[in-house]
Amino acid sequence: MEPLTGAQRRYLRSLAHHLDPICFVGKNGLTDAVVQAIGVAFDTHELLKLKFIDGKKEKRELSAAIEQRTNSAVVGLIGNIAILYRQHTDPEKRRIQLP
Repeated sequence: MEPLTGAQRRYLRSLAHHLDPICFVGKNGLTDAVVQAIGVAFDTHELLKLKFIDGKKEKRELSAAIEQRTNSAVVGLIGNIAILYRQHTDPEKRRIQLP
């Protein structure tokens, strides 16, 4: 995925403000099941929130690993919540138009 500009990140953070976290990273860290759940969530949503329950100190590293394994972009980290974006592969199902 190509890098997002600052304006695009700001726009996506504003869209994610009202969203609830869809996936949670617990005490087992980043497991294959968590990565698979995030991939399934990206099939229906282009923008999602991920909450870190445990591993709060490693949240930057975990976010980078998720970004790499799911081919997405980390839009921002706010507290223990990461906002992730991945454009839908089907142009007809894309809901978010980046500025």
